[in-house]
Amino acid sequence: MASSSEYGSHTWDLLLRVDHQHENVNKEFLLQVTGDLHVGGLMLKLVEQIKVAQDWSDYAFWWEQKKCWLLKTHWTLDKCGVQADAKLFFTTQHKMLRLRLPNMKTVRLKVSFSSMVFRAVSDICKTLNIRRSEELSLLKPSEGTLKKKKKKDKNSKEPATEDILNLYNSPVSSGLPANPGLYSKTMTPVYDPVSGSPASSTITWFSDGSLTEQNCSMLALSHPNCSPETLAEMYQPRTLADKAKLNAGWLDSSRSLMEQGVLEDDQLLLRFKYYTFFDLNPKYDAVRINQIYEQARWAILLEEIDCTEEEMLIFAALQARTWSNKLSLSSEAQDFPCESEVDEVEAALSNLEVTLEGGNKSNILEDITDIPKLADNLKLVRPKKLSLKAIKTYWFVFRDTSISYFKNKESAQGEPIEKLNLKGCEVVPDVNVAAKKFGIKLLIPVADGMNEVYIRCDNEDQYARWMAACVLASKGRTMADSSYQPEVQKILSFLQMKNWTMCSQAASEPENVDMKPECFVSPRYTKKFKSKQLTARILEAHQNVSQMSIVEAKLRFIQAWQSLPEFGLSYYIVRFKGSKKDDVLGVSYNRLIRIDMATGDPITTWRFSNMKQWNVNWEIRQVAIEFDQNVSIAFTCLSADCKIIHEYIGGYIFLSTRSKDHNETLDEELFHKLTGGQE
Repeated sequence: MASSSEYGSHTWDLLLRVDHQHENVNKEFLLQVTGDLHVGGLMLKLVEQIKVAQDWSDYAFWWEQKKCWLLKTHWTLDKCGVQADAKLFFTTQHKMLRLRLPNMKTVRLKVSFSSMVFRAVSDICKTLNIRRSEELSLLKPSEGTLKKKKKKDKNSKEPATEDILNLYNSPVSSGLPANPGLYSKTMTPVYDPVSGSPASSTITWFSDGSLTEQNCSMLALSHPNCSPETLAEMYQPRTLADKAKLNAGWLDSSRSLMEQGVLEDDQLLLRFKYYTFFDLNPKYDAVRINQIYEQARWAILLEEIDCTEEEMLIFAALQARTWSNKLSLSSEAQDFPCESEVDEVEAALSNLEVTLEGGNKSNILEDITDIPKLADNLKLVRPKKLSLKAIKTYWFVFRDTSISYFKNKESAQGEPIEKLNLKGCEVVPDVNVAAKKFGIKLLIPVADGMNEVYIRCDNEDQYARWMAACVLASKGRTMADSSYQPEVQKILSFLQMKNWTMCSQAASEPENVDMKPECFVSPRYTKKFKSKQLTARILEAHQNVSQMSIVEAKLRFIQAWQSLPEFGLSYYIVRFKGSKKDDVLGVSYNRLIRIDMATGDPITTWRFSNMKQWNVNWEIRQVAIEFDQNVSIAFTCLSADCKIIHEYIGGYIFLSTRSKDHNETLDEELFHKLTGGQE
């Protein structure tokens, strides 16, 4: 029989801190425990000591030194590794968090600080009625991106209150499973597909109580732009290194908020991390469409992505259309559309989906043995020394994924002067509709970098056909692919928006229109033009979009954003194995691009479709990737943790597996398998 002294040697004191708001109740408790006591038993023992009647179901132990949660309540203290020196904090798993949305509005809600970020974002999106939560993640604002604003605010007082939307009474915020709410997959439309406003007949049926019609409108509808002064104070990246700072703070989706140093009531950014917007539907996605539009809009205004002057004016005109009916020539027609107009909006969605295979099923029976080809007289522009260009007309033939060019049409039966394989190349538009300039710049991967080829077309139709063929060929697809015709139509639609004609009344009386043009363009163009000039030019561009519904204007804005050469690129400063200088790595939904940091020119492109495997050496923090044809690369990331790039690659591959045929339940295990890594 064991003596009492021998029994006492197995027990030890454990100091526990408790997070509660009760006055006159201790916050520290010293308990005698044994190593075979399980975590659930320790919680019970502690609650008995506290002697306060309340709901403790959301509480769990946070181990401060190890920075981890003890969530497996059936594990013993020995199995968890808890000893007498452990500092355990008994606290709630759901805590308040401030989220800055893409539209720059801030919401305050309770979020799980113990769940993996991937799951926490899913719960947040259900509260906000945003489908496809896998496209979003949480971003810590970089210190460097706040410097400009801090400098400006040094001598000014911080505003006492911020415009915050409080959603802390939602079921998700309370730690309860969310009911489907407006997120429901019911066939009943929950948004007006034209205006984007919540359908009043369904808001009461499906709302979860926290997202009222007013709150929903704040998230789903556009609001007037900020003042030019506010815009000037915001951080604008000037170089690739600056742009790399914007992507350094993505949280690890496989770890919890608490594990990554996020504290209660901290502010994080909720952003679309992956630029593959799948299955957009105005009937259910008004909030999602508006937030994508807002993220695109701010990227344009803050010059996070480059665009031409002509494109900037198109973006300005579409912005003006999304929040003001004053510029509209027929607001009644837009507010009460006929059925055919609604169908046109839905038809436009097919152009916005970024999927692996595209989707017009009417061409399934197309004869795949007869792959279409293009043949035209086009101009080939070859850069010469001293900035001179040699322009010469050749007979071009596009077949499969290659372009061949000949001296003339008669010699097309013989050997071509040159044959260019476009698979894996970069396709950059160079268009100025007003100047009748329709150019296509091709950056084709070769052994020692990129071979630049510049082709010029004669008109819009020719450009659209050749540009669409080049875009598909860069992805390894031919013109027989069902997405070819939609791609042609998308390009023509964008060109049509640029091809405006000036309205005489708008041109002569721009001062009669109540608008601040500086709010619709980036500061670079504000400095270039006077206010009246900008107003006139925006009104000129507005003629081609004035008949659009609000939702269609947002979709067109997103479509135009997707057409920009730099769309979807997230930048990181890296050092490639064997290199003596730093480079920039651009990560996109379908490829990696090595970019010269000094010039901004692409050096090499690697497609995900050619990737065989990738892994990370966690000891030296090096990412290694192996491609087809014995191509291997390795690099260390200097501007962020290598885990972020590892997760980007795995995340994009995960998103490429989505299908409309499947239900909306995500394979979370597969996501973590592709993105988690083994540290």
